[in-house]
Amino acid sequence: MGRVRLALSLGALLLSNPAAAVPGKDEPDTVHVSAIRNPEIHKYKAILAGLDTFDKHRALAPGVPELRFRVAPREGVGLPEQPKASIEGERGFMLPLAIDARNRFTVPRSEAALAAEGELVLNQRRHFYQVMPDVRTPGLPDNVRRLGDLRLECKVMITIAKEEAPLLLVATLNGLLRTRDWCGFFNEYAYTIDFRTELPVVSAILSEGNRSAALKTGKQSFSIALNEPSWSDDALVELTFAAPTGTAGGTPRTAP
Repeated sequence: MGRVRLALSLGALLLSNPAAAVPGKDEPDTVHVSAIRNPEIHKYKAILAGLDTFDKHRALAPGVPELRFRVAPREGVGLPEQPKASIEGERGFMLPLAIDARNRFTVPRSEAALAAEGELVLNQRRHFYQVMPDVRTPGLPDNVRRLGDLRLECKVMITIAKEEAPLLLVATLNGLLRTRDWCGFFNEYAYTIDFRTELPVVSAILSEGNRSAALKTGKQSFSIALNEPSWSDDALVELTFAAPTGTAGGTPRTAP
């Protein structure tokens, strides 16, 4: 278990903010979306690697037409008002990204952005907000997550984290976990991975056919043994969210 604890501790540090794990990482010379200090930043080439992983493994979520990203608040912080994002790079390169009303956006493939050594810059401080991959099969309620979507989301997240992390850290984690497939490590009930929710959650139930299992929840997350082989990609996680503060009765709700 010592190997597991050390690996998961390092992984949690890496995945909480992969860009911050790179020694000597500086802010871009020009930040067009905001003059805010220490903004959330990701290398564009890391985002491209995430897009490649999505394309390679999209059989996990065949109903998802494209990879999206979302602006996610860290625990204890509310959703930002009107976040802005862009790809920014050398020689004044800037490519604005359109963020929808639910804080979702896509990132296009751009040779110009790659040549400019671009970075995805969010006008929110990295200690309060983060950019996360968002894989959701159309047609499902907001409180239901499909297991194959979560599996693909994890693969994209890990790819981006690895691309931004120091090679020594990646090699160390590969050795500790005894696999390069970090998402695949979570294939037993003893080892789970946390997924953040947009609202406080009071319960999470994994179900498929006639069986179900209660999942551990945090204040704003749920934990799952992501690759337990007895559950197929079509298994569903149903979340029950807490009632908004100040509402009458305090009854939990199952959709935002």
